[in-house]
Amino acid sequence: MFNIVAVDDFNMGAMENKGLNIFNSSAVLASPETSTDANFERIEAIIAHEYFHNWTGNRITCRDWFQLCLKEGLTVYRDSQFTSDMRSAPVKRISDVIGLRARQFPEDQGPLSHPVRPESFREINNFYTATVYEKGAEVIGMLKRLVGDEAYYKALDLYFERHDGQACTIEDWLKVFEDVTGRDLSQFKCWYSQSGTPRVQVSEAWDESDGQYTLTFRQHTPPTPGQEDKQPQVIPIAVGLLNPNGDEVMPTTVLEMTEGEQSFSFEGLASRPTPSILRGFSAPVVLEREASREERAFLLAHDTDEFNRWEAGRDLARDCLVGMVRDAANPDDLWLDGLEQVVRDDTLDPAFRALMLAGPTQSEIAQLLSEQGTTPDPDAIYAANERLRDHMADKWKLWLTDLMQDMRVHAPYEPSADQSGKRALAAALLALKTRLDHGVAAQVQFDRADNMTLQLSALTQLIRSGTGAPAIHAFHEQWKGDRLVMDKWFGLQVMASNPKETADVAARLTEHPAFDWTNPNRFRAVMGALAGHHAGFHRKDGAGYDLLADWLIRLDDKNPQTTARMCTAFQTWRRYDKTRQALMRKALERIKRKPNLSRDTEEMVTRILG
Repeated sequence: MFNIVAVDDFNMGAMENKGLNIFNSSAVLASPETSTDANFERIEAIIAHEYFHNWTGNRITCRDWFQLCLKEGLTVYRDSQFTSDMRSAPVKRISDVIGLRARQFPEDQGPLSHPVRPESFREINNFYTATVYEKGAEVIGMLKRLVGDEAYYKALDLYFERHDGQACTIEDWLKVFEDVTGRDLSQFKCWYSQSGTPRVQVSEAWDESDGQYTLTFRQHTPPTPGQEDKQPQVIPIAVGLLNPNGDEVMPTTVLEMTEGEQSFSFEGLASRPTPSILRGFSAPVVLEREASREERAFLLAHDTDEFNRWEAGRDLARDCLVGMVRDAANPDDLWLDGLEQVVRDDTLDPAFRALMLAGPTQSEIAQLLSEQGTTPDPDAIYAANERLRDHMADKWKLWLTDLMQDMRVHAPYEPSADQSGKRALAAALLALKTRLDHGVAAQVQFDRADNMTLQLSALTQLIRSGTGAPAIHAFHEQWKGDRLVMDKWFGLQVMASNPKETADVAARLTEHPAFDWTNPNRFRAVMGALAGHHAGFHRKDGAGYDLLADWLIRLDDKNPQTTARMCTAFQTWRRYDKTRQALMRKALERIKRKPNLSRDTEEMVTRILG
């Protein structure tokens, strides 16, 4: 039996209680008129996740809370594989990595860092984290790559057979793999006990006399709170080699790194190859390798691994934006010419092409600048991103409209992978088109839209163009009786706002009669959007920090779990300039001084402050 109940007021997406699963209504209710393609995909994944929990979480559960990743990491991996099968495996993999880098990497590299299996906790609610869930899933994926598909399936069969009806540990989980494969996984277990994101440096050597090419890897995991010294970890590194013509001379091969420094050689090559390293993002690490713009452009054009093709474009985009921010450089037309070829290639999945157009987030650029020793300026990053997007729109103006028309779906709406991909690419192109026509095409789409995906993508661009007031009102009048759609209305106005106005827009929306701050979905729609708007949240006068702190102080008595989670908006406070640091610290200390502060929030704020 798989019984469910849907409720509007719920902190999470769903909960796998045996016999009666609880779902947030946003994670189970959908129709073409009220839900976007992304909503449909999310609902599909969450239902799959909770259903899989019947086995990994319920029939086999955790001995104690320290083993939380035993059920959550495994089940996230299983639902990810399900979505990959239902839709596009490369697109799902890229999307997962984008999320991992946006949420888990900052957690791993900051004051909230903790192992996949935490060693201690004060409030267990605070360990429903990206590290336990998403990094926990990455650990499962690495294990599958190391042992191979057949051994993985045999191990899972043995796991269900041996432990059905039991409460287990990570050791029980790894033991079935040891028994099936004969491998010693004691070193692999470091992934569960060591916190932090390993950094893998790569160097190479080419011996033309005998056609031998050598890759040397060095791994290092920086210290994290409570863990100064790190042991070398088992890192599966998927590698392919391409010749100068772009042909693959060595298909994807998984190299197993187990030492601090390790070399791998490939012989009998006719010419020096171009390496494609960490294919499929085969391990949750930061890859450090010097590569020229020309090499990355080559991989963007020729790599047979979709993830690394996307990664090559992402690297070029990051370098372009960093140069624009730090050195006032011009946009990189070498990258943009390569990107144009990918975007206009009708043999490629439109969803993949849409991801290629998305580019790195502004928070990602801030992190990269910080790692390179430059204090990031959110305003400068925003301005560079705007200048780049304007340049792209102008450079591609002759074919944007035609490709948008090619992506139009004429059949009745379906939330299928094929239709969703076309609408995703069309939305990315509409964002560029709006920079040229100031919202004319977006208004036409808004007026004609027969599904929420088209209506919402048009409304987004109308708001960004500064012409959205009539559409905002029309949308409100059409959907004011639908609670889930109104969550979109609230959140979109904040997310699409000019950064100078973001905090003001959020503050104004909190005064709207429909702003029910006690409802987690509605609160996250506004305050989550504020925290996620990089330049808007980090407005130099601290208005974003103060507004979020005010509402977290108010929410803590009512909902400490959501309050504590949203405090993570401040976790990168040390990254920025002294003025912003002081303002964020002041906001955090104000939260900490609240009378009768919950254990959940007190723990998070204390750890963030350090």
